[in-house]
Amino acid sequence: MAQRVAPSDGGNKKTTRVRVAVRLRPFMAKEDEKDEGPCVRGLDSQNLEIVNWRNATESVKYHFDAFHGEQTTQQEVFLSSVKPILPHTLKGQNASVFAFGPTGAGKTHTMLGSSEQPGVIPRAVREILKLVSAKNEDEGWDYSIGMSYLEIYNEKVLDLLSPNSQDLPIREDKDKNIFIPGLTHTTVSSFSDFDKHFVPASLNRTTASTKLNQRSSRSHAVLLIKVVRTQRALPHRQQTGKLYLVDLAGSEDNRRTGNQGIRLKESGAINLSLFTLSKVVDSLNSGTAIRIPYRDSKLTRLLQDSLGGSAHSVMITNIAPEYKYYFDTFSALNFAAKSKQIVNKPFTRETVAMPVLPVKRAREDREMPASGAEPQKKRQKEERKPEHDGSSPSADFHSLSDPSVMDRLIALEKLMMSCQDKSRQDMLKDVAQSRKEIQELKAKQKELESKTLLFNRLAGEKSSTKQESVFNTAPLHRIQSTASKSNKRQAVVQPLHVSQLQDLQQIAVLVKKPSVCVKKKDGKHSDQFEPPDGKENRMDWELESQLDTSVLEQSRKKILHILNAGSLKELKGLQQIGDKKAKLILGWREVHGQFTELEDLVKVEGMSAKRFSSFMKANILSVMGK
Repeated sequence: MAQRVAPSDGGNKKTTRVRVAVRLRPFMAKEDEKDEGPCVRGLDSQNLEIVNWRNATESVKYHFDAFHGEQTTQQEVFLSSVKPILPHTLKGQNASVFAFGPTGAGKTHTMLGSSEQPGVIPRAVREILKLVSAKNEDEGWDYSIGMSYLEIYNEKVLDLLSPNSQDLPIREDKDKNIFIPGLTHTTVSSFSDFDKHFVPASLNRTTASTKLNQRSSRSHAVLLIKVVRTQRALPHRQQTGKLYLVDLAGSEDNRRTGNQGIRLKESGAINLSLFTLSKVVDSLNSGTAIRIPYRDSKLTRLLQDSLGGSAHSVMITNIAPEYKYYFDTFSALNFAAKSKQIVNKPFTRETVAMPVLPVKRAREDREMPASGAEPQKKRQKEERKPEHDGSSPSADFHSLSDPSVMDRLIALEKLMMSCQDKSRQDMLKDVAQSRKEIQELKAKQKELESKTLLFNRLAGEKSSTKQESVFNTAPLHRIQSTASKSNKRQAVVQPLHVSQLQDLQQIAVLVKKPSVCVKKKDGKHSDQFEPPDGKENRMDWELESQLDTSVLEQSRKKILHILNAGSLKELKGLQQIGDKKAKLILGWREVHGQFTELEDLVKVEGMSAKRFSSFMKANILSVMGK
């Protein structure tokens, strides 16, 4: 299990500040007509000044950990800024070096360099290999070095050592360590071995030409050097140190670079990730931020250890002296000034190999009790295990530097195992008791089911008679069920007279099936007075026989008047006339004139004889209520 160990060079956990170095690129552009020289000038090895854009007669001064002027060589940059943090990786701590700055300021040259002037990456790898080879073998540690190389292109993590790989995720383990599952990791034993993998992988990186840079990096490149040292003797401690060498893509002003299409999309992704990096720095410096936006970008997620994390960090800010880069240079210097206030808390990542053999045998003793059917040899081994466990651990692990520590660890393990035995016995008792209760409940359930079946058999006839009486009972008074259909109809449908001013709802109830509106008003009555034979499609004789002739004629006149003179809204007020049919009626009326009789409605498109009959049934009653 990984543990956090305080650095050995300090009593408590040591805090380090991000070291910021500024490197000024040589003046490359020709002096323009205004005879303007460089806008940035170095004062000494740590200070520089830039012209104030608000007032050209003034200048703004900055102080950093190191300033590298135009004449500074690659060797000087490496020795003063990068080399001091490399020994930490051999002690199980993390370190990171990343180049920041606008496009065309020389970041890639600083990190990679050339065959004549190698940059930070080849010099750092060579130095780590040199430090490992210089370690004395008598110290009792074995070292292994591995490398991984990736790029972040359009917010996608791509493996440069395996060009055919897809977008890789960034994860965080239980010990808060950032890692990338699926990333190729290659063991390196010499610098030639490193160069054999690194040079082809660098060619896989995405680059393109812009107006400001002939070979502009279109992605952020990250080289990971992993140094693992393992103790030969017990308890085989293992310490892992990581070195991140990051070449960031430069921020771009698309008005000057002339980016279009794919280049414009790449530029947007680059600027967005750098903007998120600026937000992370601001949140770390504020001291009151509730959340640090590491997860807002793949770049900041990967640099989480380097910024406010557990790494010794160095940021090399590359700037350009020309006036056309003035605002890019000014913003880069401001970002560098904020970054040097970030505080990291490095620690040693150490893994201790615990002696699991005695613990494993104790578990076997508990989980596999001896039985008479077991072989004789196996039973003898089982009897020997307690004796072996009770023996002195110093006799078995005589090579340990501190045997008392192992004694305490083994005693603690035995105590934990005994506690687990007690809790297991209690759990078995609870399970047995719960099973007994379940069996009792099942027996009671069977008794209740048998009693229920007997009760249902005895009360079957009574319940059937009760159900029949319930279904035959109606809330309204009816004649006996033995009557014929004709008698039922005479009892339900009583003759009406216009002189008798009965309620309109009763008239609607006595008819076979009223309109939808009447149903809603008195749904109970309409359901109860349905014909007993269950047929719903009756002929029109019910209306004509049960309603008075004058009432029927008056309703027909009202409907005819609405069809001839009614507006669209009034036509839609009729039953079974929607918006479409109302418009069809208006169109027919404009072409053929008014309806002479109601039967002419059949001539309208979509109005069949059956629909007309249904229309008349529904509207006669509704018109009577108006």
